[in-house]
Amino acid sequence: MKLYIKLCVVSALVVNLFSSCSYKQQVDLIVSNAIVYTVDSSLSNAESFAVKDGKFIEVGSNDAIQKKYEAKETVDAKGKAVYPGFIDSHCHFYGYGKGLVEVNLVGTKSFDEVIERVKEYSKTNKSEWIIGRGWDQNDWEIKEFPNRYKLDKLFPNTPVFLQRIDGHAALVNREALKRAEIMADTKVKGGVIQIDLITEENGGEDDWLKEELNKEIRNIKYPFSMPSGILIDNAVDLVKDKITKPTTSEVKNALLAAQQNCLAVGLTTVDDAGLEKNIVDEMDALQKVGELKIRVYAMLSDNKENLDYYLQNGIYKTDRLNVRSFKFYADGSLGSRGACMLSPYTDKPEQQGFLLSTPEHFKESAKKVFDKGFQMNTHCIGDSAVRLISTIYLNTLISNSTASPAPLSYRWRIEHAQVVNENDLKFFSGIIPSVQPTHATSDMYWAEDRIGVERMRYAYAYNDLLKSTGMVALGTDFPVENINPLYTFYAAVARMDLNGFPGNGFNKENALSRENTLKGMTIWGAYANFEEKEKGSIEAGKFADFIILENDIMKCDIDKLPATKVISTYVNGECVYHN
Repeated sequence: MKLYIKLCVVSALVVNLFSSCSYKQQVDLIVSNAIVYTVDSSLSNAESFAVKDGKFIEVGSNDAIQKKYEAKETVDAKGKAVYPGFIDSHCHFYGYGKGLVEVNLVGTKSFDEVIERVKEYSKTNKSEWIIGRGWDQNDWEIKEFPNRYKLDKLFPNTPVFLQRIDGHAALVNREALKRAEIMADTKVKGGVIQIDLITEENGGEDDWLKEELNKEIRNIKYPFSMPSGILIDNAVDLVKDKITKPTTSEVKNALLAAQQNCLAVGLTTVDDAGLEKNIVDEMDALQKVGELKIRVYAMLSDNKENLDYYLQNGIYKTDRLNVRSFKFYADGSLGSRGACMLSPYTDKPEQQGFLLSTPEHFKESAKKVFDKGFQMNTHCIGDSAVRLISTIYLNTLISNSTASPAPLSYRWRIEHAQVVNENDLKFFSGIIPSVQPTHATSDMYWAEDRIGVERMRYAYAYNDLLKSTGMVALGTDFPVENINPLYTFYAAVARMDLNGFPGNGFNKENALSRENTLKGMTIWGAYANFEEKEKGSIEAGKFADFIILENDIMKCDIDKLPATKVISTYVNGECVYHN
């Protein structure tokens, strides 16, 4: 009898042992047979990971994950590479979505092509205004700003607003000028209203123009001045402010259209640089009902409404929306010569660019946002703008900090940092450079003509900035550039355009390694957003944002990088795009 009892006890123990060994923890998703680039502190690789409740719970080998977990959904990556979801550290997400229903002028090779696209668009346009974006006179045979007179003739009663690719200049027609009450003697701080000098010869050579001039000006006495239709920097806002505001439905449609395209290229977080409160509110509402799944780091525009509301109410944070920064504009763009330079432009010695606000405004604003715990992110293209804002940043952070932490811990950012004086690289030991590698490969054809050989040594100097700071946050600035982050990766590493030009790379000494480029698009981008503990790498406890690519961009031939397709995009462990 005793022997029988002992055998029963042993049998029970064996059964319990095998039962406990066979028990597996239930999870929502397992991805296996992958080359997982975790982007953890050691840049380790793994084969598999498990996801539960929207977060990674363990990362490891196929065997380890399979033995421990059982999932409702499994994904066999079949040896493909898996990366943390890409973060675009500087873009215009809402503006891009809004632009999808406007005239697309990207890639036009002449002003005549611009006119043809506008004419075609006007046939189906149902809105009060004709709005477009994307022209760049630097891509034309005649590399000069156009004027409004052809638009005046085609659209005498419809206002036309056509922004340059960078958004820092616009061409408008006479009707738009009228609505904004812009005259030849209108003044604007931090901007330019370009003026044409009309003589009897150039005003009388076109019968239509002469007739229109007679309508505008009685008893014409030549020569006289009138706006050409080109507006630069703050002058653009004089017309933009007159454009009919979008409805809530139009805002929603723009956000969802932008999301669809961004998820398809592997973006899981976008830093939207310059937003109004009503757009932020709509983003929040759409995320809460599950329609807007992409995560947004919102940079608030520098205006009274935003400052009054958010400095009073403080930082706003959810799992998908982070509102804790303000976006300022120090200067304009290099392409329209609005970038504020320490010395004149090489190709236009009479011009040096300008600030868009006073130094006092930036100093006062820096103190205000610092006091309320907000991050300050400032658009700086020219070396003079970089020097001014860097000095203001460091003075503010050092003089107002009671605990004396390093300035870099506040994570204030300079957006673009396109032209930096060699002596000012030291500033970036306390400032995060947020840069866009495709700007280098877009501007390389004409940038040296603008600023000369010496200044080009420290223009688009991403590796120099990395050495100074220890990190760079990478983005695209779309719709100024293409939304595809793999173009960013290629431009950063190869320093070539999509046609493989130049063969040896543009200023190749400032190329980034593949490892640092991947960090700049993931964990460093998360750090720049105060979010490195919740995203930017594939590690237990972080949001399960990841992508599966058809090529291993860390190892494949460099010419395969830009054409690499996204197979799947996951946000919070949910497949939000599959090719």
